[in-house]
Amino acid sequence: MKKYTHILFFLFAATISAQTALYNNGNLRIHEGGQIGFHTNLINESPLDNNLGLAGFYGSELLTVSGNVTPQFYDMEIALENNMQLNLGMDNTNNTNFIFGSILTPLTQPDIFYNFVDNSFYSGENDFSKIEGYAAITNQQNFGFPVGDVQYLRPLIINSESVNLFAKCAYYFENPNNAPAPLGSYDTATTALDVESVNTFEFWRLEGSIPSTVTLSWNIRSSLESLTDNVDEVIPVGWSKTSQSWVNLIGSVPVGTLTEGFVTTESFTPDDYEVITLGSSKSPFEPLSRDVLFIDNFFVSVNGDGINDNFYIEELEEYDSNFLQIYDRYGLKVFEKTDYVNDFVGFSNLNNVPFGEEKGLPTGVYFYTVYIPEGDLNYQGFLYLSR
Repeated sequence: MKKYTHILFFLFAATISAQTALYNNGNLRIHEGGQIGFHTNLINESPLDNNLGLAGFYGSELLTVSGNVTPQFYDMEIALENNMQLNLGMDNTNNTNFIFGSILTPLTQPDIFYNFVDNSFYSGENDFSKIEGYAAITNQQNFGFPVGDVQYLRPLIINSESVNLFAKCAYYFENPNNAPAPLGSYDTATTALDVESVNTFEFWRLEGSIPSTVTLSWNIRSSLESLTDNVDEVIPVGWSKTSQSWVNLIGSVPVGTLTEGFVTTESFTPDDYEVITLGSSKSPFEPLSRDVLFIDNFFVSVNGDGINDNFYIEELEEYDSNFLQIYDRYGLKVFEKTDYVNDFVGFSNLNNVPFGEEKGLPTGVYFYTVYIPEGDLNYQGFLYLSR
């Protein structure tokens, strides 16, 4: 009980002196097991770091975080009906739990961002709770940035060749021809020879100095039908700082349909490009020339009733070997198996699901791909996981 006394006294004093904000001008620290709930704005003017407890932001009003010293929290959760506005950066060193409401940072001020430090992670992100603005990582190699806009979560997944000392990402539901300040204008008519067209509805800004592959997803709002009528021609493209044109970053065959899917880039250095988005390739284009066939779409209900309790593809019994991979709707790989039979029962077998792994993967749509060495055959489709 003694470890909470200082926190409660400090909050009481701060509330008396300023009813509209908690003003930290002292030495506030949350000890291990301690908890603090913010129901008002935070003005941080002194070091607020080395915390080991939980800091929560709650209520029905928009809360702002401002000041001159970046606060750092260990566990942080947000449950706000009207979001949280960052007017300076914020660091997280363990877990960010998105319950409801988003963390907002000004897209016009890229130096203000929410930073996932070292091994920190997040959970609960969705269309209603995410980062609308800039998210960053420090000392992390592989990460899915939980970014989006007011309507949708539009994450970007980065897999780097080594640890990123720092990388940063934001999503823009904007036309890259008229990107908002401080970004420039990226003419979608200026393309490399193998790029047919470039998306004019959305783009991502990614900064990083380590060569990486990036996975981008799309949804119905991405309007890919305006680019092509063939999903196999969907490609990731980036505005090259060197050539001042959109270039093809293709690294994988796209998975999905024109209304929902994802594609992964080749390895590139993010800092060599201003922004990245989706486009279409000119046909024929060699990396997309492989035949990709659809087997079927599946329903997997892992409720123990003996009906559709695992993911079973009857056609695989006709071949001696196969390689199956399962991805979530944003392109994060959650399962893979060589010589798959019926092993998938709703749990990931990869070490990249940071929170709630023991409870299994969440209900929703997943993509699967199957490679069969005999005949060099590639298959893909959807499965819906229910619990």
